[in-house]
Formats: sequence, structure tokens, C-alpha cells
Amino acid sequence: MKKQNLNPSIRAITFDLWDTIVDDDSDEPKRAAKGLLSKKAQRRRLIFDALNAVEPIDKAAVDLSYDTADAAFNFVWHDQHVTWTIAQRLRVVLQGLGRSLPQDVFERVVADHQAMEVDIEPDLIDGCAEALAELSTRYSLAIVSDAIVTPGIRLRDLLEKHGVKQYFSGFAFSDEVGRSKPHREMFASAAEQLGVEIHQMIHIGDRDHNDIQGSHALGMKAVLFTATRNVDQGNTQADAICERYADLPGIIDRLAGERT
Repeated sequence: MKKQNLNPSIRAITFDLWDTIVDDDSDEPKRAAKGLLSKKAQRRRLIFDALNAVEPIDKAAVDLSYDTADAAFNFVWHDQHVTWTIAQRLRVVLQGLGRSLPQDVFERVVADHQAMEVDIEPDLIDGCAEALAELSTRYSLAIVSDAIVTPGIRLRDLLEKHGVKQYFSGFAFSDEVGRSKPHREMFASAAEQLGVEIHQMIHIGDRDHNDIQGSHALGMKAVLFTATRNVDQGNTQADAICERYADLPGIIDRLAGERT
């Protein structure tokens, strides 16, 4: 049985995923221990190997085209609130090189990109599972997260692998919604899935621009989460700052109990 919510005007909590649920780069030491390249280097190696097998190509040219495509992606993501899928990004890389790949080879390269952060997964942030278990007894929970490389369908697998997918009743991933945070459609998708109004949700995330300003613009309350990324801690209008998951249930209940 669910515990009674302190304030029925707050009915749900939405969570960013990267550096909020999982520690983004905590998979890098695991890769290094296995003698693998970093994710950044491996992604470039994947497209180079595929192209080079068809027709020899300069590795530096591939890296430059990939870097250029990444810069374009970052601009569109941050300023236009769209996240290209990895397939779209790789097509930009190929276009920049004036090259193409057989469809089956291209699909394999895409799949290898998508699986990288699931096959060798980043760590769940300490205390996350316990906090989610507690909060789910009195609030509906959803993920609202940009899919930078790994698509939503594989991010669900990552959450399942960590044993926390069960706590979420909604998933708004940018590759599925078609927009990225702070666009309204991301939060609206979560609200619709949970059966609540946008202003009845509190959002948790690590980026002031995407998570705090985005949710505030929609009339939501927002918590800046700083356990693994605290870059924005000194310059945020967040309703609260949370440094560890053990404190989050109390912070949420306090915000939910405030008059709106």
C-alpha cells in the first residue's frame, strides 16, 4: 500500500538518468581494466574499421569528421532541443567523408554504438535504489532523459540490469519523444504517461540549463543533484540541492509540503 502523499498537488517525480541515476563515466575504468579503448575512442574506431574494410581510409580524417559531427550534435542538442539518433550522427560522419557503408554493415556499427553502455554498464549512484524504492511508495516516478548515444530502448535495459526499472511508470527519452530537455514535450510526455499535470511533478537532474531551468519554465519545482556532477552548484535557481540519495526523500517531501 502506498503511503499518503504529503501534498496531493505534487503527485510525481521525474528523474534525469545520466549523472542522476547512473554515474556517466564510471564505466571507463571497467573498460580500461579489460584493455578496451575509451568509449570516445572506440566509437571512432568502429566507424574507421567498417570504412577501412570496404576501402582504405585515413584514421585522422575519420576522427576529424566524427569530431565535427559531435560538435554539430552538441549545438543542435543544446540550442535547438533535439538529439539526433546515433544513426543520424553516423550519417553526418559519412557525409563529411564522402563515403557510405553497406546497409548491413552500417546497422551493425549503429548497434555496436547503442550497446556499448549496456554491455559494460556505468555504476548506479550510491543509494539510488533505496531512495527510489522509498519514493515510489508515495509518488509516481518517471525518467526524463536525453539519449545522447544510447537509445531509450537500451537505456531501459540498463535500468533493468541495475534492478531499478521496476520503480518507473513512465519513460521520456529524447530519441523517442523527438525533442530534448528543456523542451516542454519531454516533460509533457512523462506527465501524460503518469496521468498527472506537469506542475504536479518535481524534477531531479544534474544540469541547471536542461533540468532546472527547463522544469521551472513549466511551473515545476526542481532539485539539482550533485553527487557525481556539481558543475552547476554555484549558479542555480534550483529549489533544493541534493548531494546524496540518502537526503532525497526528505527533500522531496519538504518541497511537496510547501505551499504553491
